[in-house]
Amino acid sequence: MLHRFWIPFLLVSHVVFAQDAEVFKPSVEKVKIQATEISGHIKIDGKLDDHFWKNASPFSDFREIDPHQGKIPNHRTEARVLYNKHFLYFGIFNKDTLGKKSIRVIDFKRDFNPRTSDFLGLAFDGFNDHRNAMVFTTNPYGVQRDFLAFDDSYIDLDWDGLWKIRTSRTDSGWYAEYAIPWKTLRYSYHNDTTQTWGFNINRMRRMTFENYAMSLYPRSYSVLRMDYAGQLTGLKPPPPSTNIRIQPYVLSSFDFYDNVKNKKPEDYGLKFGGELKWAITPNSVLDLTANTDFAQADADRQVNNVTRFSVFFPERRQFFLENSSLFGVSVAQAGDMSGGSMRIQPFFSRTIGLDATGNPIPIDVGGRFVHRSLKNNFGGMLIKQRDNEKMPSTIFGVARYSRNFGKQNRVGGIFTAKNNLLNTNLIGTIDGFFRLTETHSLNWMLSGSKDTKLNMSGIAGAAQYFFTNNQWKIWSTHTIVTKNYNPEMGFVSRNDVIGTTPGIFWYNRGNWIPFKKLLRSYEPSLLIEIYHQASTLKLTESNVGISPLWFMLQNGGFFGHIFTPFYQNLTTGFSPLGVSIAPGKYSYNRHTFFYSTDGSKKLSFVWNGEYGKYFDGILQTSDFRLNFAPKPHLAVNVRFNRNRFLEVGEYNTSKNVDLWTLESRLALNPRLQLIGFYQRNIDQNANNVNLRLAWEYQPLSYIYLVLNKREFVSDLRPDLRAREDHAIAKISYLKQF
Repeated sequence: MLHRFWIPFLLVSHVVFAQDAEVFKPSVEKVKIQATEISGHIKIDGKLDDHFWKNASPFSDFREIDPHQGKIPNHRTEARVLYNKHFLYFGIFNKDTLGKKSIRVIDFKRDFNPRTSDFLGLAFDGFNDHRNAMVFTTNPYGVQRDFLAFDDSYIDLDWDGLWKIRTSRTDSGWYAEYAIPWKTLRYSYHNDTTQTWGFNINRMRRMTFENYAMSLYPRSYSVLRMDYAGQLTGLKPPPPSTNIRIQPYVLSSFDFYDNVKNKKPEDYGLKFGGELKWAITPNSVLDLTANTDFAQADADRQVNNVTRFSVFFPERRQFFLENSSLFGVSVAQAGDMSGGSMRIQPFFSRTIGLDATGNPIPIDVGGRFVHRSLKNNFGGMLIKQRDNEKMPSTIFGVARYSRNFGKQNRVGGIFTAKNNLLNTNLIGTIDGFFRLTETHSLNWMLSGSKDTKLNMSGIAGAAQYFFTNNQWKIWSTHTIVTKNYNPEMGFVSRNDVIGTTPGIFWYNRGNWIPFKKLLRSYEPSLLIEIYHQASTLKLTESNVGISPLWFMLQNGGFFGHIFTPFYQNLTTGFSPLGVSIAPGKYSYNRHTFFYSTDGSKKLSFVWNGEYGKYFDGILQTSDFRLNFAPKPHLAVNVRFNRNRFLEVGEYNTSKNVDLWTLESRLALNPRLQLIGFYQRNIDQNANNVNLRLAWEYQPLSYIYLVLNKREFVSDLRPDLRAREDHAIAKISYLKQF
């Protein structure tokens, strides 16, 4: 049956490769913005009324990226650049005919969602390699979003740099005033010469979903494609100097346990620790951590998983997030669902300092070294995890090397070792990424595992091809994982499998689309997933997602439908959400519906529902999220997830499994916020609560007050409810030398 879908897919693919007109190559003549040197300091207040700004050359020749690529923007943006021995300053006026009335900001969360807010971003390529980017983004209320990127594919979103931003809002637009210390930036230094860096500015006017940039790039790409960047000229950065950042902390805690194995009913704690960051050179950074604490990290959200495979929870802890892109070798699904659902990741930092259920395990000491240059990138990490009642003391080691060549190509390898009294687990991986042209790319890896005490080994491999332009996105991902591949320091979606997952998106903005004021594009798709058992080559699963109806709205919302025929050959049974399903062969069809309103409005919602057969019964799933943000200072999000089983499995089970989530954020300003979430799992009669007061009393120095409550099934007896409560007070102080 699947061959019916392959034929049109291949025919369309053949036609597509000639239709690349709207994706242009990077311009040889770069757009330039001039920086002006000053001798004094600027007061950062977001008003741009300091007399120094009058001496700076204004730049206003921006171009529209989306929706009309290359057009002169409807709203003027004017940028100026100054610098002295300590700071690089940017003053930018974002003109708007509606002034304050046009501003869209729904919360004060650091590293905010750029799809729901006006924003202004600066992207630096201080090495001029057209690959690395340091990005500093803000919105009209001065909320910070910063990250590192490499090849527009590996992104350290939770990297936090030391920089200052203030903004102001007027009846004619909004102003942004940046002060970025030279010590925060990474760049090549040339003695006594004026430097030119790769640079771009990106502005989003969210009310009309318009995207502008200083240097034009194709709308299907992002500002992180630094080969399309312009240039920042006239810079005289200071030579590298001592650049050490220390951040000690002190923490007190009170813990309460009820029916939790090997835990006293009450416990008190006081501990000290901290981190040190030493930028040895602009290319090399050493991080050290002692008695590591992660009280500032969000708790994991519960999810209702109805698949046979593990859920991939993202890393949230700051120490592991920074520079994670160097170690983040993987083949995985992209954020827009392209690439297939298989994930192979030889190293995943959540395997360190957390048990299988997400409970923290103390880390005594650790270090990480990272070096990036035009040709060579390498790094290493060594962590000592303390023993507990379930696991002996464990040493984790990671080593990574990659070499850049050509415009945007690289090959490399990563090696991990996990050692304790129970076993030594070793993983060796080689990988590569090739930007064949502006539109064609190939990502691949080959990995092997070895357990010394268990005398067990396995392999995994993957190749993922993408073709992307303004009209099409086509991919084909091929993976193989043997039965005994065991990345104890990584993550793999499933074992003993050969996966083939091709697909295609079509982005159409033709004049034939009706209701052009409402609809921006028509985006049908075809997503194919086929899995065979590696050890027997038997077909174990196939599904074909057919979406002839998918529309992107002019306001950033969307709606669509996917019809998916499934074939499942279960070699072993499984129990999703307590429903027992027997081994056997199953064929069934499911429908999925999506609808999202404008996420930048004060009231918005997202809904998706799945309906149809599920193995030998029926499963109806509905997921509804409502966001209410009357002011950016207050945001409330309610989410309801229901899975309704009707005569499913060995016992013809019929039941509802409901999960409620309430999240809220109350902010006096971007630096003082009260954040909380509450989850109730009706099926398990479990309540989880996380409440966190965070005060950034000076840049990257925090005071935290955290309350956590968690309920679950006790390890002592399955009929007992377990509960643990934690109250934490923590203060950290950052000093940069």
